[in-house]
Amino acid sequence: MTTTELIQKSREYRAKTLKYIYNAKAGHTGGSLSMIDILNVLYNRIMNVNPENFSSNLRDRYVQSKGHCVEALYVVLADQGFFPEDDLLTLCRYNSPYIGHPTKYIPGMEQNTGGLGHGLSICCGNALAAKRDDLPVKVYTVLGDGEMAEGSNWEAFMMAAHYKLDNLCAILDYNKLQITGANEDVVGLEPLDKKLEAFGWSVKHVDGHDLEALTSTLESLPFEKGKPSFVIAHTTKGKGVSFMENNIKWHHGVPSEEQYHQALEELESIEA
Repeated sequence: MTTTELIQKSREYRAKTLKYIYNAKAGHTGGSLSMIDILNVLYNRIMNVNPENFSSNLRDRYVQSKGHCVEALYVVLADQGFFPEDDLLTLCRYNSPYIGHPTKYIPGMEQNTGGLGHGLSICCGNALAAKRDDLPVKVYTVLGDGEMAEGSNWEAFMMAAHYKLDNLCAILDYNKLQITGANEDVVGLEPLDKKLEAFGWSVKHVDGHDLEALTSTLESLPFEKGKPSFVIAHTTKGKGVSFMENNIKWHHGVPSEEQYHQALEELESIEA
């Protein structure tokens, strides 16, 4: 997939994510929009995982630790052919498996997540098992920046470095806002890169909306042999919609009909 095609795909993913959140009258809008480009590059450029090989031990693994932004992942999995996209019209409806956090009832989902701070620990186990079985697979997770305050993440950082899990990559959707405010006002993270390096990880910064930069960064894994890799992806909450960008009310806001159509118009105007 070319960069132009990736840009078009991100635009489609954002529009569809808004469509299903608007239809459901529920969802985590801002964070879903901020992580779309990361998911786009992972599934369309980087990972060896698809509906045909999902039962194979040789597939790459993706666990979305930032589980509350599952709407973005649903849209990407549908596009990859894991399930019919029309299934998402039942999002958050009675008896629908498409609920507000990932569950293994959904084809393409590796793990139930949403209790923040769990995904990285699961990935450490997957990566260690792959190492011990000598399997040529990589394990990926996306973390939310508000989630970084969870102590279980820091236990996992220590464990991953101790076992030299250079088949593991954690990506931070660093939009710098969480449900109660700016990260630095709630629990400050900086200097994040130095903290992670002190825990034994190899760290790179990237513009989380630059599809070429994301691709080249993730193609260069592992950043250092014998060390797990951490990508600090600088993103914008609500990316692509002017009135949602960097606006904390859209953490889990649902657009009105007027706002929904304005958002679609803005996304349509983005040039590939």
